Amino acid sequence: MITPLQAKPPSFTPDEFREALGMFATGVTIVTARATDGTLVGLTANSFNSVSLDPPLVLWSLSRGAASMAALSTGSHYTVNVLATNQKALAERFAAKDVDRWIDVGFTEGQGGAPVLAGAAATFECFNRSRYDEGDHVIFVGEVERCAYHPGASPLLFHGGRFYTEHPL
Repeated sequence: MITPLQAKPPSFTPDEFREALGMFATGVTIVTARATDGTLVGLTANSFNSVSLDPPLVLWSLSRGAASMAALSTGSHYTVNVLATNQKALAERFAAKDVDRWIDVGFTEGQGGAPVLAGAAATFECFNRSRYDEGDHVIFVGEVERCAYHPGASPLLFHGGRFYTEHPL
């Protein structure tokens, strides 16, 4: 009988892993939704990626212990808002705990009910197609029903634990 292959135990600490991951520069998003009771939900996430062009699919992940997990895992729709350089303060607010994230935030209601943030570089309105439990996170795969973007918009970037609003070409 052949023993199935398995990963070897990590040769690094969780802090070293986090630091190494931080070397991958990413864009910054705010994922928004409306809970079944009508409450607005939103959080900053940089774990966003394209999956497929046909059908149009994107993914992002959320910590299993996140306060917004119940609303996001049971709701039918969410929007992934890719932030522009002038939205750094918004990214910080939606990453903070115990604050009213929605005070004075401009948005429109998307076709599935999830908020679409004003001024975002791009938006992806998604049907909550599937979820996968992996490690301490849940991977969400969204089927994009509508998207929009602002040509020439500069994205907000995240690298090494810091936001960057300018990038040399």
